[in-house]
Amino acid sequence: MNARGGSGMTTTAKARRRILLGLTGGIAAFKSAQLARALVKEDYDVRVVMTESACRFITPVTMQALSGQTVWTDLWDARVADNMGHIELSRDRELIVVAPASANFMAKVVHGQADDLLSTLCLARDCPLMIAPAMNRQMWDNAATQRNAAQLQKDGVLFAGPEAGDQACGETGMGRMLEPEEIFEAIEAFFQPKVLAGKRVLVTAGPTSEPIDPVRAITNTSSGKMGYAVAKAAQEAGAKVTLVSGPTALSAPSGVMRIDVKTAKQMFDAVRKSAADADIFISVAAVADYHVVNSSSQKLKKGAGNGMTLELAENPDILAHVAGLPKGPFCVGFAAETEKLAANAMEKRAKKKIPLLAANLAQNALGADDNEITLYDDAGAHPLGRGSKLAQARKLIGHVAAMVQPGKRRA
Repeated sequence: MNARGGSGMTTTAKARRRILLGLTGGIAAFKSAQLARALVKEDYDVRVVMTESACRFITPVTMQALSGQTVWTDLWDARVADNMGHIELSRDRELIVVAPASANFMAKVVHGQADDLLSTLCLARDCPLMIAPAMNRQMWDNAATQRNAAQLQKDGVLFAGPEAGDQACGETGMGRMLEPEEIFEAIEAFFQPKVLAGKRVLVTAGPTSEPIDPVRAITNTSSGKMGYAVAKAAQEAGAKVTLVSGPTALSAPSGVMRIDVKTAKQMFDAVRKSAADADIFISVAAVADYHVVNSSSQKLKKGAGNGMTLELAENPDILAHVAGLPKGPFCVGFAAETEKLAANAMEKRAKKKIPLLAANLAQNALGADDNEITLYDDAGAHPLGRGSKLAQARKLIGHVAAMVQPGKRRA
């Protein structure tokens, strides 16, 4: 899969990304209308090709209105000057996305069949192909479909889904097409520059939970969203990513190996086991500074107004340990401050002896979907501006890549 796109630290005009959106027959075609709208909104150049079956579920008029371009349906359309639409329509495209992709379409691509415009385009393409399968659960589970899916992946076809859920037929199971925003994210991920290809990245995320008794614990309000965004951005950049996560309600990003932990000690042990194989360590987790020494194995009963005394001891400093390893990974720390951001961030970076630290004001970021981060390294401060946590994570990864691989452009 070739990397495309990317941006520098300076503000530059982003090249318009060109995709061909193919629709095959299926009730999930209505989601393709939403996908087209989302792509156009983000300034993608979207060319739409529909099969005859797709036109039975959604009209070309709808897709033309949403894409702003002519919709193509006929292999013999004479509007292409040399009557070779099956070749010309994809030649300037950077990616073909087929959503929904039916079981029949998957079988055609596997066996090189080309009996309509879309299947012919896919056979004659000169760019990567991504499919978003959509079908009944039994069709997806059928041995033939599973063989076809395996062969398509072996042939380098990218998959967005499917997922399990309620289906139009009234059944529930695997085969449901991803939601438009999820397919959009997969497309965005494809276009991210692969600046960490071949690198192994270890990320920590979320809070830790230090037990007082079986039903009470000391924890914090970290949602884990920033750490998960960093793991996703690193995976998009071509890295092999391991995510050590405290308790969160988040799903692991696709392609990322997650190790679940609860306490700071468990996170420390998991990081120690993985750090030796990592090229880059990014410590995003909000690790508790202390654990309860006198925790109880039984629920503590409320006393007669005498309160409760807890004995606390310091937890191991995970980032400092990894930063101190001989021939250890490139280390990136995170600092969530409530005041004096620059002074506290620079002090923490010097104390931890790490090359890069990302800092933000906690009151503006904890639990939120967006963030405002400033990076601190030997060259000074690099404000990333405000944006979604994924957008911030992508900029961070670009900056890391430039530091560990001179010549790579910073995001």
